[in-house]
Amino acid sequence: MKKIPALFYENSNAKKPVRDWLLGLSEDDRKIIGQDIATVEYGYPIGMPTCRSLGNKLEEIRSNISDKRIARVIFSVKCDYIILLHGFIKKTQKTPKSEIDLAVKRLKEIKCK
Repeated sequence: MKKIPALFYENSNAKKPVRDWLLGLSEDDRKIIGQDIATVEYGYPIGMPTCRSLGNKLEEIRSNISDKRIARVIFSVKCDYIILLHGFIKKTQKTPKSEIDLAVKRLKEIKCK
């Protein structure tokens, strides 16, 4: 039984950017990231190496994917769900501010029903 299910953030145009980003990755990479998301769903709260807090009520799911690349899915727990706000391939040691800012912007748009 999932402790807390995950949902994709959906914008005002009914687009799900994290889902679209995932679909653009290889099947193997999607599987790895999906398993890491499931680990969080079943075990939240969970710490390193799978999750890390980013502040601003944001956390990241940390995935090592093909070709020694690193993927991150930024999420927040809101409305009794893990809301998957933003996904990207990490290219620098520190998470870029622009990636965090986008997740914060999306989080502010979410209204609980």
